[in-house]
Amino acid sequence: MFIYWSMAHKNFYLFIFLFYVSFIKGQVGGEEIYQFLNLPTAARQVALGGEVLTLVDDVNQPIWNPSVINSDLSGKLSANYTSYLAGINIGSVSFAKEVNRRFGTLHGSIKYIDYGSLIGSDEQGNETGQFNARDIAISIGYAINIPKTHFFIGSNVRLINATISNFSSVGISSDIAILYNNPYKNFVVTLVARNLGTQLQTFNGKKETLPFKIALGGSYLLEHVPLKWYLTLNNIQQWDISVANPSERITDLEGNVIDKNIGFIANAFRHLIVGAELFPKKAVNLRLGYNFRRAAELKLQNVRTFSGFSFGFGIKMKKLKLNYAYSKFHSAANASTFSLLIDVDNAR
Repeated sequence: MFIYWSMAHKNFYLFIFLFYVSFIKGQVGGEEIYQFLNLPTAARQVALGGEVLTLVDDVNQPIWNPSVINSDLSGKLSANYTSYLAGINIGSVSFAKEVNRRFGTLHGSIKYIDYGSLIGSDEQGNETGQFNARDIAISIGYAINIPKTHFFIGSNVRLINATISNFSSVGISSDIAILYNNPYKNFVVTLVARNLGTQLQTFNGKKETLPFKIALGGSYLLEHVPLKWYLTLNNIQQWDISVANPSERITDLEGNVIDKNIGFIANAFRHLIVGAELFPKKAVNLRLGYNFRRAAELKLQNVRTFSGFSFGFGIKMKKLKLNYAYSKFHSAANASTFSLLIDVDNAR
């Protein structure tokens, strides 16, 4: 059995290694493109803070962490929609299917963002009419269990297309992850490297980098209380991710505008996202999340905006499950996300 595993999966390891080596060079220099890849589209994930990584029972999770792909997700289908800021619409579809017991399960997804109609202008500021912009990504992922362990490794490949008016860009990327999930333990831990890739076709001949990030995630189910905690340390590949909040700027006596200094502790918390799920194994779930970075960078002085908070719920009805999430960005900006999950194999 081990001989079969070795022969059947050594090419998978080789693929991951070669893909990583080939495209890591694309992360150096330039401005980041395809930022929509880091926007959550599933209501459960949004409600828990936006960047949870250890939802091993959710068919939407492999979009962010391919190492959670497993046979229990087979036959699960999810459609997600977000009414985002400024009339922007975001959606995704995810599906997983077990090919056979030996090969395992494949996961596929489509993710899109429609920016709506935008007003164009020339260099002098004269309006030139309206144009549309949209992004789409199609991915396929696979994961395997390392024999005689509770470790899983997974990867996906993603084809990306971005369109702005008559201009377009094409790219390819991958996520690589490792997961520890022992069914006899109350915790799950994972490490994920996201958006390794490059542009195959640029907008104007200038190659831009993808929004590469490394994240460490974990979850813990309390033993005597129906409550599950989620924690993510995001962007651990870069220490200083702080951006000054314009509302905290001050002007000195000479008219100079000075940004507030962001210290060690404040920057450390910007890497942190926490979430909690009440009744995680019941038909009705309640969820709450907090994104420290979003809260710090979007808050207003002397105004309680509740930016950074998100909450939601899930309701299971036979073979259907409806999830909803509400996330707060600003005193005048929020987003609602809806997800419908269907067990296709047992829908009848």
